[in-house]
Amino acid sequence: MELKWDVPVFRPWIPSKLPSLPLLLMLVLSLCHFSPTKCLDLDPDDKSSLLCFNSSVQDPSRSLATWVGSNCTNWTGISCENRTGRVVSVNLANMNLSGKVLPCLCNLSFLEYLNLSGNNFNGTIPTCFGSLASLKTIDLSHNSFSGVLPDNITRLGQLRELVLNGNRQLGGDLPWWIGNFSSNLEKLDLSSNSFNGEMPDSLFHLKSLRHLDLGDNYISGNVHEFYQSLEFLGLASNKLFGTLPCFSASTKSLTVLTLANNSLVGGIPTCIASLEALAHLNLSFNHLSYGISPRLVFTEKLLVLDLSFNDLSGPLPGKIAEATEKSGLVLLDLSHNRFSGKIPLKITELKSLQALFLSRNLLTGEIPARIGNLTYLQVVDLSHNSLSGSIPLDIVGCFQLLALILNNNNLSGEIQPELDALDSLKILDVSHNKISGEIPLTLAGLKSLEVVDLSSNNLSGMLNDAITKWLNLKYLSLAHNKFSGNLPSWLFTFEAIQVIDFSGNKFSGFIPDGNFNISFRSNNGNSVRDPKVPFISVKSIEIKVSAMVIDTSELSFTFKVSSMVGIDLSDNLLRGEIPNVLFEVEGLEYLNLSYNYLDGQLPSLEKMWNLRALDLSHNSLSGQIPGNISTLKDLILLNLSYNSFSGSVPVNQGYRRFPGAFAGNPDLCVESSGEGCERGSPPAEPGKTFEEVEGPILVWVFCVSAFVSFYLGVVGLFCSARARSYILQTKV
Repeated sequence: MELKWDVPVFRPWIPSKLPSLPLLLMLVLSLCHFSPTKCLDLDPDDKSSLLCFNSSVQDPSRSLATWVGSNCTNWTGISCENRTGRVVSVNLANMNLSGKVLPCLCNLSFLEYLNLSGNNFNGTIPTCFGSLASLKTIDLSHNSFSGVLPDNITRLGQLRELVLNGNRQLGGDLPWWIGNFSSNLEKLDLSSNSFNGEMPDSLFHLKSLRHLDLGDNYISGNVHEFYQSLEFLGLASNKLFGTLPCFSASTKSLTVLTLANNSLVGGIPTCIASLEALAHLNLSFNHLSYGISPRLVFTEKLLVLDLSFNDLSGPLPGKIAEATEKSGLVLLDLSHNRFSGKIPLKITELKSLQALFLSRNLLTGEIPARIGNLTYLQVVDLSHNSLSGSIPLDIVGCFQLLALILNNNNLSGEIQPELDALDSLKILDVSHNKISGEIPLTLAGLKSLEVVDLSSNNLSGMLNDAITKWLNLKYLSLAHNKFSGNLPSWLFTFEAIQVIDFSGNKFSGFIPDGNFNISFRSNNGNSVRDPKVPFISVKSIEIKVSAMVIDTSELSFTFKVSSMVGIDLSDNLLRGEIPNVLFEVEGLEYLNLSYNYLDGQLPSLEKMWNLRALDLSHNSLSGQIPGNISTLKDLILLNLSYNSFSGSVPVNQGYRRFPGAFAGNPDLCVESSGEGCERGSPPAEPGKTFEEVEGPILVWVFCVSAFVSFYLGVVGLFCSARARSYILQTKV
């Protein structure tokens, strides 16, 4: 509210008119009466303490530049008691501050709330915090504090919230007193630190406790019952073992339960379904076994259920949760188990479902046509099963679908033209099936596509112009099909493309000689990789999904392709010379043109600074070996075998790190130290390439193995008003 004052006009002050002075004083006092905070001065001792604290703080964003003068309301992050001016709250969260916390902060003897989260404060937690007897909340999360939790905190008998998560160097044994120093403690968050040892018994009996998060530490021991009414229990990513308790004391209150990434054994007790308020259950990455009882049916309040990466078996549960038109599960992940049988029709009745993961099980039968009833579905992964039949046409009913992942099944039939109705689709992976026919021209309507993998099927025909409409394309694999015809001139012109794999087909003609897009040239998809792990070690695409369920109905979907940047046209019928422009693409990390009929000479490779693998074997290339190949520092695989190269390869050019790279070139002289020249000779079993020298590496693996990681992030999976601030991280 803005106060307006009708202030009388005063004449210039004349000593003889002293009565005007009291009138002015009354005006000032009235201002302070109506808006007391505007005149609230910091207590001088507290001001000195804050300035002392600030003296050790690095503040590049100048967030604390307002800490001048004495008016408390002007000091960023500081709140004072209305009458005394004593500091009661210090909230400096997310201000890009760093440095050590000096003990002078502990002189704020009336402090009730302290929040330094989301900065980069370091050093140990000051032991003097125990002297702040009025403290009700301490939040030091997401900093760089180290050492152990000081015992002096046991003096804080009024403390309600202790939040220290996200300080990786903070740890040691979980203090024995952590459950009995304050009978008022409601929230304890020590997650994402380095605490070890077992949970003290007092923690299971602290009646006031409502929120407990000890996830992502090194805590060991058996999982016990808790004897208070918890609302949030996070124990994920520890070393806990034993069987799953019922959490009976929290039947009406527990909303979030996550025990993922531990060593729990046994089955899932049906009493878990008695948790009436449960909205989020994550038991993934354990050793849970046996089947799921038909009596294990959760209420419609359950939004997220993740049982992935266990050893659960038997049929998929016919009914896992109650559902209504507007409430029920939004994310169901039963992937990486041993479930068998058909996909039950009851799953298609979960009308609010937005993400469905059933991959890497033993499922058989056809994909239910009723899956089209899931109109909110945005991500579906049924890969690595034994599903048969065709892709149901009814799936177009999932008109919001963003990712359709059906690879490694026994699906057959053709790609239906009607799939163009999925115009929001970003990821289409139907690789390693038995799908036949051609790519329908109508798929030109899928303009949002970024990742397309149709490899290892029975697809045929020539490439049509529908592909040119996929303007956002980052990854395209048509490998190991029966495509034929000439490669089109537009092949390398996609602006965001990072991987093209057309290996194992019947493409003929010449390699297009055109301009390459900026993505290939700049290598903007390159990620930081461990140099000790060869890129050929990963033989499959990996998808990682993370979801956040918040109070809204909107979905935000993003993902990042972080793959090797490369081109694989191997095992086709290509002929002619390799275009020089192909060897001028600086961002290219691997190039495989082996098993074709290419001829001509090999040009200079000096511009291909990022090249890590080059396979031109089994062609008809001739001329001399360029001397600058050995200067490519990142090159770890080289195969020029079975060509018609001639001349000599000097020993001082470092080619000895590529044994067998020149086999099958009889006119090529490969110098050896002190031995003169050796003619390129075929290995013991002609026709093989890298297998003899690099271990069990198959040629067809070349491109797929180069796809080091493929990250799909569902950054926001926003569902109903009951799902406020629940966070799930699921790995597929």
